[in-house]
Order: sequence, then C-alpha cells, then structure tokens
Amino acid sequence: MTWEDVLAVGLALPEMEASTSYGTPALKLRGKLVTRLRPEDDSLVLLGVPPDERDMLRAADPATFHVTPHYEGHAIVLARLAALEPERLRPFLLRRWRAVAPKRLVARFEAAQGRA
Repeated sequence: MTWEDVLAVGLALPEMEASTSYGTPALKLRGKLVTRLRPEDDSLVLLGVPPDERDMLRAADPATFHVTPHYEGHAIVLARLAALEPERLRPFLLRRWRAVAPKRLVARFEAAQGRA
C-alpha cells in the first residue's frame, strides 16, 4: 500500500479528511486523529488496538504489525504499509472512526449500511 491507498480507504468514510499530525500525513474526523503515517519506517499508527489484540497481531503477522518502545504502553499497533492490504486496513479505520465519530453520525452511517 501507499499513503494514497490509505486515503482511498479512509476518505470513503463519512466526514473523514486528509490532515496532518506531528507534521506527518494523517486522517482525521472532525479534528480527531484516526491514523497517521509514521515515515521513519513507512508504517501507519493504528489507534484503539488493545494490548492483547496488538500482541496477537504481532505474533500472527510480524511482517506487517509491530510496535516501538514509544507505543508499548498505548492501545496502538503499527502496520507496515508495504505489507498491508486495503481490506485488512479498513476494519482498523472503521473501528477508530466509530470511536471518535458523534453518535448521530455513526447511526446515520449504520442505517445507510443497512445495519441497526
């Protein structure tokens, strides 16, 4: 994947916008961070991933998922863009989007998707 691929996946969600965070490209919803590029190792910072899930992802697919000491104490996993596929990225973005989106926006989105 490239950052442009990440944008294509992320901007398909309601009210998502391309932005910056810590001087790097990012996706935000109403100013709240959903993900950002970590150019040091060409990875995405995926927020809202509990430590137990992060550990499972790292064990199952270390070529894609990793973490640096800086992120160890946080609900974050890093994903290498070169090894990530769009269909694998979407659930992470969708989960974070739901976490930061207003309830009414989530409800409208769910209704449009045919989910109650």
